This record gives sequence, C-alpha cells and structure tokens, in this order.
Amino acid sequence: MSHFFAYLSRMRHIRRWSLMRNSLPENDLEHAALTGILAHALAVIRNDIADDSARVDPDRCATLALYHDVSEVITGDIATPIKYFNPGIAAAHREIERAAQEKLLSMLPPPLKDRYRGIIQPDAESPEWRVVKAADNLAAYLKCVEEVAAGNKEFLKAAQSTLKKVRSLNMPEVELFMKEYAPSFGLALDELN
Repeated sequence: MSHFFAYLSRMRHIRRWSLMRNSLPENDLEHAALTGILAHALAVIRNDIADDSARVDPDRCATLALYHDVSEVITGDIATPIKYFNPGIAAAHREIERAAQEKLLSMLPPPLKDRYRGIIQPDAESPEWRVVKAADNLAAYLKCVEEVAAGNKEFLKAAQSTLKKVRSLNMPEVELFMKEYAPSFGLALDELN
C-alpha cells in the first residue's frame, strides 16, 4: 500500500501566510490549483501572444505548478521572511525540501517514482520551471491584492514587495497578464459583470 496520494491530499491542511491575519484563509491545495491555472495561462500567453521564441508546454507548466509545494505536506509552509532570512537558512531549507521530496517519492513503486521524480524535482533551469516560479510569485501577489481589497491592511507591504518581485521577472507574458488580467482580482463580484 502506498500513502503517496493520501499525503498529497493533505495539502488542504497546510495553511499559507501563517504569520499574518488572513481575511481569506488559503491552503496549499488552493494555492497549487491557482498556480497551475496561472502557469498554464502564462505559457499560453508566452506561446501565442508574447511571441517568445522559447516556447513552453502549457500542460507541463500546469502539472509542475500543481506539484510545486508538495514537500510542504511533510515540512509545513515556512514563511518567506524566515525561509530567506539569510543564505544559511535558505540552503538548509532547500536540503529539508529535497529530503521531503525524496520521502514522498520513496512511497511510489519504481515505474511511478521515475515518472513523478521529474514533476516533484523538475529541472530548475528549464523554461517551464521559470514559468511556474513566475506563476507562484503572481499567485502570491494576487492573494495580497484580494486581501487588501477585503480591507486587510496587513497585506499592504506584502502586496508592494510581491509586486516588485513580479515586475522584476521581466517576462513579457507576466507583464501582459498584469496589464490585462490582474486588475480584476481586486474587484467585487458585481464589478466583474
């Protein structure tokens, strides 16, 4: 019996933004789903609109995004200010994350382990992974936008810092998404009509 998929389903119990008061609580499973949607969208925009010669596979981007935080079912979500407090902590976190990924992969039989290794431990230099990391940052920014729109001033500084991070990516597909689609995330339902 393998516990792999049961572990992954526990992503819904991993609370994000744990150091901050949330108007709209978010868990890892919700974040992974939104990141998957955003990664797919960014890949499609990159391929079909941004005219980037380095095409990416939208389905691969979405899949990688769905699995990008699965190690947190073992490690929990470590807040960004802690995770990147200094280079030593960041390096230790990468080692812990890698060990958690290996533990999850060890739950799979060999044929599946080989298939999932490339999803759980993707090539960090691939253009698809760059799209996923952009989608991850974009998801964090959009969470901040929604919190601020809900009147939660605690997310103002996080919104500014994540916006700066998103803008620094210098990816045409991200810039287009920010111009055309991101502003809607701060609107109420009645305003979307």
